Amino acid sequence: MSSTPLNPPTQLPSESAYSLRKLDQMSFAMVMPILAILGLIMLTAPTIIVLLASFSSSATLQFPPPGFSLQWYLSLFNFPELRAAALNSFQVALFTAIVCVVLGVAACLAMINSRGRWVAVMDALVMSPLALPGVALGLGMMAFFAMVGVRLSLFTLIIGHIVICTPYVVRNVLASLTQLGSSLQEASSALGASPTYTFFNVTLPLIKPGVLIGAFMAFLTSFDNVAVTLFLSDARTEMLPIRMWSMIENDLDVRAAAISGVLIFLTALLMIAMERFSGLSKALINGKA
Repeated sequence: MSSTPLNPPTQLPSESAYSLRKLDQMSFAMVMPILAILGLIMLTAPTIIVLLASFSSSATLQFPPPGFSLQWYLSLFNFPELRAAALNSFQVALFTAIVCVVLGVAACLAMINSRGRWVAVMDALVMSPLALPGVALGLGMMAFFAMVGVRLSLFTLIIGHIVICTPYVVRNVLASLTQLGSSLQEASSALGASPTYTFFNVTLPLIKPGVLIGAFMAFLTSFDNVAVTLFLSDARTEMLPIRMWSMIENDLDVRAAAISGVLIFLTALLMIAMERFSGLSKALINGKA
């Protein structure tokens, strides 16, 4: 009996393989723009709705607005409680950003210059507030202050904001230090420069974009935080996010949308200024080149 020879495995012709790769590339090129547009719409739609509602002629929040009016923006000038709350939020956010920059840069320098196992533990500990819900974090810190006998005040509020804002500084500064490497610092030390001189004249100018972006994110996170502020602020210190939250919850006040419009405009201006000072786009372009 003659044995039947095994047929060799069929191979896909090169033309078919090329067609499949071409189809895969075309589908990727078609799907990704659609997903990007959908994501952009989902991110910007709430902001656009708030902006349109802030120009409403109605006395309560509703969308679409029945008419166009600037009265709610003009009414903000005769709102002393709002100015006091905005000033409190600005002061807390500014102080929080400064402390976060000092602590974050110091922690990053210690972690980048060490190879110990504690670095991974410290990084996880610092970044842990980002993994917890804001309500749980605020409630936990409030319970902790109650256990140690510390009354809620502006001091406890600033401590809470420092805890939740420091990760933004650490992540940005650590990324800048990682890209920088250690060759320039070692060269400066080899030439006789002190660690202080090396930091202020070599390291800090080179990581300035990361420091500025981290400080900017810490400031914004502290300024518009609701959950932690709600649990850690006392009754005498009124903060802008809590004021806006109560205006929407109790009265559906259109002035809350007008405040949001002002904050959106100021945030856009700060982002443009931060781009000019940090030079992030130039750094990205140079890195790609």
